Amino acid sequence: MKRLPILGAIFALLLPVTGAHAEDNEAVTTFTLKNGMDVVVVEDHRAPVVQQMVWYRAGSADEPKGSSGVAHFLEHLLFKATDKLEAGEFSATVAANGGRDNAFTSYDYTAYHQRVAADRLELMMQMESDRMRNIRLTPENIETERDVIIEERNQRTENNPAALMGEQMNAAQYLNHRYGTPVIGWMHEMEELDLNDALSFYEIYYSPNNAILVVSGDVVPQEVRALAEKYYGAIPANPELPERLRTQEPPQTAERRLIFRDARVAQPYVSRSYLAPERDPGAQEKAAALTILADILGGGTTSFFAEKLQFEEQIVTYSGAFYRGGMLDDTTFDLVVVPAAGVTLQEAEDAMDAALADFMHKGVDAEQLERIKLQIRAGQIYARDNADAVANRYGQALAIGLSVQDVQDWPKVLDAVTADDIMAAARDVFDKRQSVTGWLMKPEISQ
Repeated sequence: MKRLPILGAIFALLLPVTGAHAEDNEAVTTFTLKNGMDVVVVEDHRAPVVQQMVWYRAGSADEPKGSSGVAHFLEHLLFKATDKLEAGEFSATVAANGGRDNAFTSYDYTAYHQRVAADRLELMMQMESDRMRNIRLTPENIETERDVIIEERNQRTENNPAALMGEQMNAAQYLNHRYGTPVIGWMHEMEELDLNDALSFYEIYYSPNNAILVVSGDVVPQEVRALAEKYYGAIPANPELPERLRTQEPPQTAERRLIFRDARVAQPYVSRSYLAPERDPGAQEKAAALTILADILGGGTTSFFAEKLQFEEQIVTYSGAFYRGGMLDDTTFDLVVVPAAGVTLQEAEDAMDAALADFMHKGVDAEQLERIKLQIRAGQIYARDNADAVANRYGQALAIGLSVQDVQDWPKVLDAVTADDIMAAARDVFDKRQSVTGWLMKPEISQ
């Protein structure tokens, strides 16, 4: 997938999503403001609360080279002053009104959110729309917040050998794509971020025609539309918003391996990532098969790896499989095993490979597949009780180019996955020529 589709062409004006099994979905209304801002309203009148989220189609993978970490840096800076609010006043106002707020940055998007009583939605829109275009930064803000993100990296990454190896694994997996650069940024580039870096990213990407407003909870679509037009609709679009084009990976034709040694390692382990296709609009079948494959192989104590490696052979103490399908571009399918006491990393890796080969030979167990599908159905039902999770589900999907219909079709696509689909996806992904294998271990003791 090279670029995001134009969501405005997808959305009907103030019309609820309909179609097969629509009665099983949330009550969703979509529309697009005249300035290009896409709006999704998810009604749930069971409690008088509302979640507002603004998603920007801009994350760390959209940063210019040499300025890694600027997307996350800017996320922090948006809690500083605007033309109408002093530094810290945004969050203080949310808290004073009994709500909570936060923000997060990923590879493909940045999101800001507030959860408040339903009658406080207008206040939230007023403040959020203000910082979309009226941020006011000072050199002091830059220095202070740059120190904050550097300390965040120190705590979360520099002091965590597993996180450091994860960075190296990603860098080895992605030689040309920006997914090889950590979201928080490389330390040497973070230290050089300045006011111009932040404002340049802000001016390019923080515009209504690059944003998605998701409102979920005790709301009426017509009222949300009136408020959105009043506050967000007054902000002009950015006519120079660039197309979302990224450098793509060349074909990987050789297995890559690395060993990361750190004296702080408490538990060595083996990790492997394979390049894998992401979840694409209108064509989610392969992503669905890989989602279920991850559950089958390493989704808990009843998974194939757990049964074979942890309980039968007792060669590892933990095993897992993970698929990160919610990405704009090619993603990864990951395996991990933690060796039991007395088992070397080589023995653990060999056992993982043998178990994988055994699975490829035996295929999918029908009972396990049905059990996983049942768990997925139940999880989707429970998730509808959480307004935050609902808003996240739609916002993330639309930020990576999926449509509302894709979100609502996803349960059906998952349920339609067959054993043959899963095995076909496994054969496509499990190619060592498209893999990176990493060992996390203590330094070797020199004599």
